[in-house]
Amino acid sequence: MLYDYRAIDPWGRRLDGRAEAGGLTELEARLSRQHLELLRARPIRLSFAASGRIPRRQLITLCFNLEHMLRAGVPLLDILADLLDTETDPRLQRNLGGIIDGIGGGMSLSEAMAAQSGAFGDVMLSLIRAGETSGRLPEVLAGLGEALKWEDELLATTRRLLIYPALLAVVVVAAAGFLIGFMVPQLKLFIANMGEELPLQTRLLFALSDLLSAGWPALAALAVAAPLAGSLLFRHSEGFRDRLDRGTLQLPLFGPILSKIVLCRLSNTLALLYAAGIPVLEAIETTRRVVGNRALSQALAEVARAISDGGGIAASFGSTRLFPSLVIRMLHVGESTGGLDQALHTVAYFYDRDVRESVGRMQAMLEPLLTLILGVLLGWIMLALFSPLYDVISRVRP
Repeated sequence: MLYDYRAIDPWGRRLDGRAEAGGLTELEARLSRQHLELLRARPIRLSFAASGRIPRRQLITLCFNLEHMLRAGVPLLDILADLLDTETDPRLQRNLGGIIDGIGGGMSLSEAMAAQSGAFGDVMLSLIRAGETSGRLPEVLAGLGEALKWEDELLATTRRLLIYPALLAVVVVAAAGFLIGFMVPQLKLFIANMGEELPLQTRLLFALSDLLSAGWPALAALAVAAPLAGSLLFRHSEGFRDRLDRGTLQLPLFGPILSKIVLCRLSNTLALLYAAGIPVLEAIETTRRVVGNRALSQALAEVARAISDGGGIAASFGSTRLFPSLVIRMLHVGESTGGLDQALHTVAYFYDRDVRESVGRMQAMLEPLLTLILGVLLGWIMLALFSPLYDVISRVRP
């Protein structure tokens, strides 16, 4: 049972806190060992499960605290009670309270965490379950914490890859839209009334301006409807999700990098699960659920079927024709030497380094490229607008 309590220390200062105990007598005894005298206590009945995935940064902190306090020999319930006392996030407080209640009711740590309505991912639950079974929970938590840190950095790299070019593209489109939609109509009437034959580029610019002026409501509706329709299709059409995931990996410039990011995550997750002692088929099934790409998820399902039918690991991965030769070669080496987890970590390290270098090169290339596009666009608009004016001025000049 979890209690909110008020106690007094030997110097007469009142302290408020929260602690887990089997009853008021046990709570009073625990506080007495800390030289505190219980004044009052109120039992708290937290919901057994709190919905919503816990953010990755909080999971990293949780793994760090659990690992180091378990290594120090602190009992698990005391660790969780201390974490609950110091936690400020209400959602994580509810999760920790539910875990404490579950363990107090006879559950293991992994079972109590699994009861928290998806707050903890499949990989984390599988690893903690394996750590409990093998008696190596602190070591598993240390590896899990490092994997979560790596995944957080990889996510930041992915965001830089996607968000930075998108922002530059928005700037280019906004600048072009302002010039064509606002500045060009202001000068159009003046230039058209000069009575001169307009050059081709000027006629094209005016036609584009008229199109935008007349059709901007339709374009605005399309800009809103297209993402909405895509979201609905993604939610309700498996075929659309399959084509989208496969098409994402085949995009020019971005596709190879996104493919390496997915393979990097796959290799690291599979290595972490296998190193924790989880059987290879179970590790593949868990990785399949969290890999984040339906094409690779289906390929992993085929790999699992091939292995269960007696095939080798490297041969089963190779039969899908979706994994690069580097992955197959490293899997073959790891399978031959008994160091499959080290081989997978090597693959993850290679792709992680390659992704970071590729993202840096792409950012260095995209900025001047989009700047060049904006400059060419501005130059074309200026040429289209001022060339008729220059022709008129050159004829009237003595």
